[in-house]
Amino acid sequence: MFTTGRIIFACFFIVAFVILMVISYKKDAKNNKKHYQNSALYVAIGIAVTIALLFLSKLLVK
Repeated sequence: MFTTGRIIFACFFIVAFVILMVISYKKDAKNNKKHYQNSALYVAIGIAVTIALLFLSKLLVK
């Protein structure tokens, strides 16, 4: 199904993609600290509220 060339290409693509993502993250990390303080906390609160609303709606529909 996969030829040797395709497997080699996929391996190189994955390695290059991960390297570029790490480089990009390191470049943006400085700006993210300045502009997005406590954003992980806000995301966690949003997820918790969404899950709570889903459970509440499930209980109310019963």
